[in-house]
Amino acid sequence: MKRPTLRTGVRWKISIAIAAVGALTAVALSFVVHNAARVSMLENAREVQLTRLTYAQLLYEAKKTQKTDPRFGAKLNDPLMPRSLRAETSRNRRATHVEELKQGGPDVWAAVPVGNGNVLSLHTRFTGRSARVLRDLDRALIIGSVSVVLGSCALGVLIGGQLSRRLRKAAAAAGRVAQGNTDVRVREAVGGVVQDETDELARAVDALTDALNERIEAERRVTADIAHELRTPVTGLLTAAELLPPGRPTELVRDRAQAMRTLVEDVLEVARLDSASERAELQEIALGEFVSRRVALLDPGVQVQVVHESWVSTDPRRLERILGNLLGNAAKHGATPVEVTVEGRVVRIRDHGSGFPAALLREGPSRFRTGSSDRAGHGHGLGLTIAAGQARVLGARLTFRNAAPEGAAQGAGGAIAVLWLPEHAPTNTGSFPILHLSEQRTPDSGDGQNAEPGSRLSGS
Repeated sequence: MKRPTLRTGVRWKISIAIAAVGALTAVALSFVVHNAARVSMLENAREVQLTRLTYAQLLYEAKKTQKTDPRFGAKLNDPLMPRSLRAETSRNRRATHVEELKQGGPDVWAAVPVGNGNVLSLHTRFTGRSARVLRDLDRALIIGSVSVVLGSCALGVLIGGQLSRRLRKAAAAAGRVAQGNTDVRVREAVGGVVQDETDELARAVDALTDALNERIEAERRVTADIAHELRTPVTGLLTAAELLPPGRPTELVRDRAQAMRTLVEDVLEVARLDSASERAELQEIALGEFVSRRVALLDPGVQVQVVHESWVSTDPRRLERILGNLLGNAAKHGATPVEVTVEGRVVRIRDHGSGFPAALLREGPSRFRTGSSDRAGHGHGLGLTIAAGQARVLGARLTFRNAAPEGAAQGAGGAIAVLWLPEHAPTNTGSFPILHLSEQRTPDSGDGQNAEPGSRLSGS
């Protein structure tokens, strides 16, 4: 059974933590201050009662022969006097006592022995000015506690927001690195004057990126060197095969030698594409007409439909290479009929086979992987990789999807490859032109690339 998870941001976690600590501190200090003030006021009330009782005792003893009642509210042998006071006065001591009541404030007692076993006592309720002062203090403590909690929340939002922004910047930069922008540095994206653990994480990610780039570049160079060294012996092998006498064995040797030569050329092309040194040689072409002519030469049996003609600036040679690889993949791994649709700057190639494997749809083309058994068994898995690499050189996007929904019966729908050519092609340096607002134009409502979000519609 999957446990439910609650996702919260670092900002709110820090805010809640600081607010909780502030609230606990404020409550604890409020209790301490309240109790200290109450104890201090009660001690003061004890002293006041004892002083009043002393004056009452002096007056009583001075007029004892006149049989007068005690003054200042004092009573002689009060039956309500607490036992603790009786016990203290029985030892001939002055004493005070605070008696807590269920309702109202406490009673403050003071008692003193006056001879002949008599005890003079005085008690008053702890109310009046002292109670008002204590209530005012409690009100001030409550207001102060609420202010501390609100201030803690604001401070937590400020501190947590700063940390959250730095982490989000680091995550966004790491995401761009994962998409292939190896020039991005997470430490530069995080920025800031004060350094913390986020900067250590950013430096670690940058170091990992550099190490991976070095390893990938080393593997690319090794692959390119091996392929380059194989070209000469493979060419010699193909030439020698041409000198063999006619026959079935000769045809097999020539066929395998030609396949090996094609593989070597493809590996070299992938290495060049991976090095990001390829540049497009741009020409203005009518996309629908160009695709119709090239597809007729590559595979006359493929149906081409031009829904909307559009002029594009692209490299015809690389575009033809992409078309050839996509049609070849459809012929090898798909099923007829193969349909090509041109709509604006979008070219769709669809077959009616079993569709692309889930790994390709999830991760994209991968070299030397031809997919599952129902779409494998032929080729070496570089066709779609080269097509995707050539699309990057053109500044285009190459996407893959299946016509049938996930979980549909095998063989339903087929595979669809979509080439999204950009509105503004890359320059000969590989960058895109910077357009002023007056130069940007809104694409036609009938243009095909508007059918799917994410296509490049302006230079950057």
